[in-house]
Parts: sequence; C-alpha cells; structure tokens
Amino acid sequence: MVKLDYSVVVPVYNEQGNILEIYKRLSKVFEKQSWELIFINDCSKDKSLEILKKLSGRIKEVKYLSFSRNFGHQAALTAGMDHAQGRAIITLDCDLQDPPELILEMIQKWKDGNDVVYARRRNRKDNFLKKWTALGYYKLLDKFSEVKIPRNVGDFRLVDRKVLDQLKGMKEKARYLRGMVAWLGFKYDFVDFDRPERENGETGYTLTKMARLAMDGILNFSMLPLKLGLLIGMISILSGGIFLLYMIIDTLRIGLGEYPLYKWLSVGFLIMMGFLFILMWLLGEYVGRIYDETKDRPIYVIRESN
Repeated sequence: MVKLDYSVVVPVYNEQGNILEIYKRLSKVFEKQSWELIFINDCSKDKSLEILKKLSGRIKEVKYLSFSRNFGHQAALTAGMDHAQGRAIITLDCDLQDPPELILEMIQKWKDGNDVVYARRRNRKDNFLKKWTALGYYKLLDKFSEVKIPRNVGDFRLVDRKVLDQLKGMKEKARYLRGMVAWLGFKYDFVDFDRPERENGETGYTLTKMARLAMDGILNFSMLPLKLGLLIGMISILSGGIFLLYMIIDTLRIGLGEYPLYKWLSVGFLIMMGFLFILMWLLGEYVGRIYDETKDRPIYVIRESN
C-alpha cells in the first residue's frame, strides 16, 4: 500500500564526502512533504556505511540498504526501487552532479500528467574521448535499437508508481534501466540542465564499468550484434570472392610460379578467421546472458538495512 508521496533512491559507492550534503539539499526540496530517502550502499570501502547508519538513526525519513558485496550501480537502483513506497520515485546519483533542486521541476512535469520525467544533460563537461564515445554509442542505439532510448539522459529521472510496478515485473539479470524504462513506453517529458563537475571524491564508474553498461544496452535492446555478424559474413564472402578472382587472373597472367598463390590464400584466411572470432565472441555474449537468466540468481543480496 502506497503511503508516501515521494521516494528518493540514491546508490552509494565510496561517497562519504557527499552523503550529508545530498541529504541536506534533498531535505530542502522535500520540506513539509511526505517522503523517504533510500540510500543503497554498494559495499563501499570508505566510511559511507558508518555515516548512513548514524544519519538513519536520527532522521526518520532516511533508510539504508547495504549489499553483501559490490553488485553494481544498476542493481543498487533496482534494490532501492524495490523497497520504495512513494507514488513517485526519483533516482539520482550521490555525487551531486545530478542537482537535487531540479527535482521540483520534475515533480511539476509529473503533476502535469507525465509518467516518466528525465533529467536531460544540456552540456556534458566531460573529456573529448567520453563525449565522442557517448555520441557514437547513442547513434548506434538510435539506428539499431528496438526502442528509442532518449539521448543524453542517465539514471536521474522520476517515474510514476505504475511505471515502477511494471519495472518490478521485468526480471532480467543484466539490468539496463534506461532501456527498460524506455521499452515500457509510458508518456514522458524532459527537464534540461547543465551537469556540473564532480566536487568530492572520485567516480566509481570506471571505464570498464561504463563499457559493461554500454554493452548491456546494445545486447539487451538491439539486434546490432546479430546484424553485424551478418554484415561481416557478407563482407568476408565478398572479399574472399574478390581475392579468388584476383588470384585466378593474376595466375593466368604471370603464372603460378611467379606469384605464389599461398600468400594470398594465407592473408584471406587470416582476415576471415578474424571476422569469425568476432562473430563467435558476440554469439558467446548472447549465450552467456541466456545462461545467466536460467540460473535465476537474485540481482542483489542485502547484508543489512534499517
């Protein structure tokens, strides 16, 4: 039974310098509102859990969940939403690059009749490589995805309770919440903002984790890898045909002894083997995901909570 107006879900990984500040700013946003703040400690290595325990001990609106190990950002968001009781659920990161004050505009958009409200980044204060890879990633998704996933949005969003109820019914283990929310197809709108740089601590989103999240998006919501395999196969066949035709013509022109055929065959074989290995890797990714789903392990394990 829904008893609160708003639930705010905040994943935490080594954020000891930001926890109290984000609570302070959120408490101003939700002053005199019926709300709860759910922190999910993703097995932080600093004093984040200690701070969460003290904060939740003196503030009734603050709750925390602490994982048994590091399950990742998307699992943390999932856990928080699973425990949320509000009519509207807001998710944002703890690093304060998602300005809590923006939530007031998001709530107004929700009250205007939107089921999902995304905070959309107007300007990305990232390095050139990150901007370039993000642009290429979104273009790939736009072209090959089964659903349209909004550009320049992260996990800072508001969803209505009915959207959350549908999300909770989606049990896939490889979580890509941006795509899952978009797949549901509810009415949505945007609130644009300029994303500030991180002030305290270091990001827990390493290059490896970002690459994994991007791969989840491509494999879960796109047929690109399978289409890519078909394209590579066609290119390999075409290239092999061209090589074969060239070698036949060259052999007839200058003779087999003057131009050894095995050199061209070796090059063609190596190229095609490279393509085949890429295709095998992509198919292996799909098989691995199917295997993970059949194991039916939980998305996260909670060690303790208040």
